Amino acid sequence: MSLCYYGTGRRKSSIARIFLKEGNNKIIINNIDINKYYNKKIIIFKINQVLSVVNLLNKFNIYITVKGGGILGQANAIKHGISRALITYNNKLYRKLRESGFITRDSRIVERKKVGLKKSRCRPQFSKR
Repeated sequence: MSLCYYGTGRRKSSIARIFLKEGNNKIIINNIDINKYYNKKIIIFKINQVLSVVNLLNKFNIYITVKGGGILGQANAIKHGISRALITYNNKLYRKLRESGFITRDSRIVERKKVGLKKSRCRPQFSKR
């Protein structure tokens, strides 16, 4: 029986739960293979980038549940969650992941719409006459 390592990642309004089990780099997102869930290679590369930085690319099977947000927000939440799960696997990876910038949560979210404005800051056009 192999251990399962857990991490939670967040970005914008996306939340990803990551479960790492020892295996051969099989990534399942919401019960769908990663290549069917994301059809763009650059997004798959961004997700695998965390594992390649610490040289653990073919060591884990990754099971992911993600909800909320859009495609890129979910991908960045997955990346953040994988890095946090790797720290629970081995605490010595923290420094390498920190230097690469994977530990810090990107807390930028959409600013709310204000009363009387079209969007958060866009005002209606002023008419002099």
